[in-house]
Amino acid sequence: MSREKNLRRILEGGIVAVVRAESGESLVKVVEALADGGVTAAEITFTVPDALDVIRDARRALGDAVVLGAGTVLDPETARAAILAGAEYLVSPTVNLEVIRLARRYDKAVMPGAFTPTEILAAWEAGADVVKVFPAEIGGPPFLKAVRGPLPQVRLMPTGGVDLATADAFLKAGACCLGVGGSLVEPKAVAAGDFARIRDLASKYAAIVKAFRATA
Repeated sequence: MSREKNLRRILEGGIVAVVRAESGESLVKVVEALADGGVTAAEITFTVPDALDVIRDARRALGDAVVLGAGTVLDPETARAAILAGAEYLVSPTVNLEVIRLARRYDKAVMPGAFTPTEILAAWEAGADVVKVFPAEIGGPPFLKAVRGPLPQVRLMPTGGVDLATADAFLKAGACCLGVGGSLVEPKAVAAGDFARIRDLASKYAAIVKAFRATA
C-alpha cells in the first residue's frame, strides 16, 4: 500500500503497538493477538534479536491485515533493510534527517522521535508524517497539550508513559495516535506465551480510542 493509505490506517486505528522482547521467537503470534484484539498497527523494534526475520515472518503470515513497521530505526542503512524486509513505516526515538529522506524516497511513513518544541518542529519540517513525542511520561498529557497550542498542524504520537490509565488523557490533549509498549505487549505475557492476555489488552486500548472518538 502507499504511504498515504498506510498512514490513514494507522491514524484511524489510533494505537501503534511497540513490540519489544528479548527474543523474536513468538512475536508473530504476538502481532496476531494484537490484531485479533483490534490493534492493527505494530512496530517491531530493532532491539529485538533478528528483528528483520521477525518483520519478514510477520509480513508473510499476516499480509495486509496489520500495518507492520520497524522501530528503533537509528540510521538509513537500518531503515532500508527494514523496508526491504516488509516494513511499511519507520519509527525512531530520535530525529535522523537521512532516515526521513530515505522513507520519503521509498514512499514509506516515518515517525521520528523528538521531545522539545524545536526538535518536534524540525522533524515535521523535514518531512515526518507523525512526530513521536518521547519520552512522553516526562510532562505527560499537559506537556502534549502545551506543545499542540503553538503547533496544531503537527501530528503527535506520545510514546512512553501511555497506559490504560493515561491513554484517554493523551487523546484529549491532542494526540493523533498513541504509541504503547510494555503496558500492551506485556513482557510477562510474551515470555509465557499468553497471547490471550495480549489480545484482551489490545481490545481495551482499542475501546478507549473508539469511546474517545465517539464523544470528541
